[in-house]
Amino acid sequence: MTKKEDKSQPGEELVKVNKWDGSAVKHALDDAVKTCLLGDRPHLKEQFGLVNTRLALCALAVGVAIMAHAWDYTHPFPQSRSVLMFSVLAYFALMGVLTLHTSFREKGTFAVAVHKEKERTYEASSDMKKYDDKYLLTMSVRDSKGQREVNSARSCAAFIDTNGVILDNLVANEVNRLYNLLSAEKKDK
Repeated sequence: MTKKEDKSQPGEELVKVNKWDGSAVKHALDDAVKTCLLGDRPHLKEQFGLVNTRLALCALAVGVAIMAHAWDYTHPFPQSRSVLMFSVLAYFALMGVLTLHTSFREKGTFAVAVHKEKERTYEASSDMKKYDDKYLLTMSVRDSKGQREVNSARSCAAFIDTNGVILDNLVANEVNRLYNLLSAEKKDK
């Protein structure tokens, strides 16, 4: 679990994380990358399409479950057999679609941003294997010329001090480096 503490300068906060909890470290680093990517670039606007799709699928599944419960309440079991069977199948089908969406479309994407003036979409995704200290950050840009991506695989210790505080300036340096590589690659083509 992450904890925010006040820095010496007003308006800034330190994010402290249990450095031995890999999941908490990954999520804290994801938040820091997202803050750097969107906070330092006012021309980028966050897009919520992936999250909204996931929420819509979950809401549909919950709606099907509520409908099954309500139908079974008003029409006890022998009468509600076909509705319950349909609801169970629909629920599992929706969960299957949700699993496919998160596995093959999201793929660890935690930030999607659109350039306000130009038709360019930036995505940031990450991966950190269990019991591994390597934080794999992937940034990609999609525009009319196609899609390009750059990767960074560094130890999470490069971004966290010995007390478990996320070092925002080091995260920002890495995000800026990857963003500049994408921009340079874009200008070369």
